[in-house]
Amino acid sequence: MTKPIFIAGQWKQGGGPVRATYFPADGSLNAEIATASAEDVEEAVQAAERAWREPQWRNRMPHERAAVLYRVADLISQRVDELASMQTRDNGKPLAETRGLVMSAAATARYFAAACETLDEQLPAQRSSEFMTLSVHEPLGVIAAITPWNSPIASEMQKIAPALAAGNAVIVKPADATPLAALALAELFEEAGLPKGLLSVLPGRGSVVGEALAAHPLVRKISFTGGTGTGRHLAHVAAEKLIPTSLELGGKSPTIVFEDADIELAARGVVYGIFSSSGQACIAGSRLFVHAKVYDRFMGRLLELTANLRVGHPEEPGTHMGPLISEAHLASVAGFVDQARAEGGEILCGGTRLAEGHMAQGSYYPPTIIAGLDNGASVCQQEIFGPVLVVLKFDDEADLLARANNSVFGLAAGIWSEDFRRAWRIGRQLEAGTIWINTYKKFSISAPFGGFKESGLGREKGRLGVLEYMQQKSVYLGLSDTPNPWAE
Repeated sequence: MTKPIFIAGQWKQGGGPVRATYFPADGSLNAEIATASAEDVEEAVQAAERAWREPQWRNRMPHERAAVLYRVADLISQRVDELASMQTRDNGKPLAETRGLVMSAAATARYFAAACETLDEQLPAQRSSEFMTLSVHEPLGVIAAITPWNSPIASEMQKIAPALAAGNAVIVKPADATPLAALALAELFEEAGLPKGLLSVLPGRGSVVGEALAAHPLVRKISFTGGTGTGRHLAHVAAEKLIPTSLELGGKSPTIVFEDADIELAARGVVYGIFSSSGQACIAGSRLFVHAKVYDRFMGRLLELTANLRVGHPEEPGTHMGPLISEAHLASVAGFVDQARAEGGEILCGGTRLAEGHMAQGSYYPPTIIAGLDNGASVCQQEIFGPVLVVLKFDDEADLLARANNSVFGLAAGIWSEDFRRAWRIGRQLEAGTIWINTYKKFSISAPFGGFKESGLGREKGRLGVLEYMQQKSVYLGLSDTPNPWAE
């Protein structure tokens, strides 16, 4: 039976073609969904426009809007295993990882509920006795939230929660390959009592649903997480409409191991930073710079740890790495590795797809480490979005910074050193939106997240993340009883 989609608070069969989603571990069918059509987009946007303007949501007291988000968080917490299993089926991540993402979604809902309750307006400083000024924030209106396939439930909640907390309506366009988590969230928001029309989930092709949504004249903000090429296109669409965008895009993040680093701490952090999620993460530490004095010792330990990683079925306990999202993506990752070989790279481990036993049915690729290239090589400059690490040696700090910053991307970076003064100094000079020192891929919903350069625009998360979905208004209150003398 074809699964319905959520259009303006109603479960309906979408008007677009039926899309089947598959389990990357073995190619088995997850679900068949009749995707959205351009007509469905129109219906959802018109309903969203009506819903956000009605006083039952935008004028509801902040603690009352927050109550819906708190209820959703509780519902997610009650269904962690069910939702984690669904996301594992959708994108192939190990269950331990998808459980963490589900709990992250619950925490995000709670955080922005609290932010909604505690958000203060401003009383700007003034010296006049004739008037006073206030600064208030209003919702933008209809928000288009376009989300990726690698961490759908967490990414979707990071857009839905602050947008609703700010008083907007949201239309989610999930990744074509992974629509199930967004549809599950729609069920939970419906159960939590969100008024109809404030949330729609429209699966489908980006070229159809995403284009129609982004270009619609009633859509007042585009929030997108995904590839830089698509992000650049959406920025052009937004510029034509003069609307704001939040773009969280690609990365080619450098990780730096200094000669005084704790070798065990750094090696384990580097392995986690690149190979968790099978490297399918925008913030993956995919370029590794190791000081010449510790290069051999560090690489020996790094290769030992990598060899012990368990690549296998994502539903089996103890699996570190599951399959890649699809055969097409595996072919792309393998193509980058072949290109590295052609450019003279030395494959220290991995480099060939895994096809033994049950893995023959899925899209499995091993953790791969490449040495012998310079920072100008294609695998050092292009985002691979897979379990591929390129290692480079350095011995000069100025040269290191030049090479680390020699990238069109600037999403994240890692530093491993026992000298915190140096780590701080290097961190301030790295051109990236997030810097980790002696850790990696650790997140807090309270810390803003976003990129430099072609890694994006704007910031998500953080207490002021709600304001990213609002517009500011100044109000002047006249205090004088004396008429304006200008017309005398």
